[in-house]
Amino acid sequence: MARAIWSGSISFGLINVPVKLYSAVTERNVRFNQIDTRNGARIRTRKVNAEDGSEVPPEAIAKGYEVAKGRYVVVTEDDLAALQPRATHTIDLEEFVDLAEVDPVYFDGAYHVAPDGRSAKPYALLVAAMEEAGKVAVARFVMRSKQYVAIMRPVDGRLLLSMMVYEDELNPASDLPEFDQLEGIEISERELAMAEQLVASLSAEWEPGRYRDTYREDVLDLVHAKDAGREVVPAAAEAPTDDKVVDLMAALEASVAAAREARGRHPSAGRVPASGSVPARRATTRKAGSKQAGSKQATARKTAPRKATAGTTTPRKATPKKTAPRKAAAGATTPRKAAARKVPTAGRAPARRRSA
Repeated sequence: MARAIWSGSISFGLINVPVKLYSAVTERNVRFNQIDTRNGARIRTRKVNAEDGSEVPPEAIAKGYEVAKGRYVVVTEDDLAALQPRATHTIDLEEFVDLAEVDPVYFDGAYHVAPDGRSAKPYALLVAAMEEAGKVAVARFVMRSKQYVAIMRPVDGRLLLSMMVYEDELNPASDLPEFDQLEGIEISERELAMAEQLVASLSAEWEPGRYRDTYREDVLDLVHAKDAGREVVPAAAEAPTDDKVVDLMAALEASVAAAREARGRHPSAGRVPASGSVPARRATTRKAGSKQAGSKQATARKTAPRKATAGTTTPRKATPKKTAPRKAAAGATTPRKAAARKVPTAGRAPARRRSA
């Protein structure tokens, strides 16, 4: 049975809802111990003095902050205890925001928020109110002598607390010079249309169960095989290729063809049209760095008729009827060529770390 790692109450306004926190994620790593190959004994780590090599007893060890090379300021446990945030055992909901406004780069770990004791009714009321408003709560709380900021959101009638990192803990992408090379890159309409077809051919519904840590499974299979006395011959790893993309359009076309062939073998192949959903576009040139012109002015484009997908039945011919040709609607405008666009520069976006 799962154990609660924290207990307290949700506090917003004058309402307190007793809750417990349970970890929503369990990392499944393969852990190894260091072994002396001469006799199979474990390696023990000793804490020694860096100058004379003597072992240091626990009572002689203190925390030191390096303020200059080789110069430390010693901070005692009493010094730190006076600065620790007061454990109030409350999750304070400071404000409610739209989840779309929160960049996933801030998320770091998640906890189930379960009702405690007789708090089921106010708990359910809070969940219903947040679902109806379409909002998530920005929360602050203290756990294990550390202050956290988190996002609390309703999920399937329950509350989930997603821990967050602070703004100054993010590494800005503007510090990376590699993003500077994106300035001025020109992308044609044909290249963009082919890339969009590749994205469409690989689009699918999110099924998290399809993804597994195959490396961990292979390591455990290796361990069990060795424990059973079976000889294991490691497979030769494929050497990384140094091939560089010479013809971008040829690479895109080959990728689209491969993706369609793979999708055809997948059980869910019938859900995505084989021809993709992106119409052909007139070949014009886009330049990287400018804003998308289509956000303010809708430019008319000619679309190529789609081919019928394999397996569809041929429609019956309708009985011919004489109909008068329709006149063109007044005010119709002649389609203009697609305006030149620039791809937004990625150098200003914050670096992504991991998501909840």
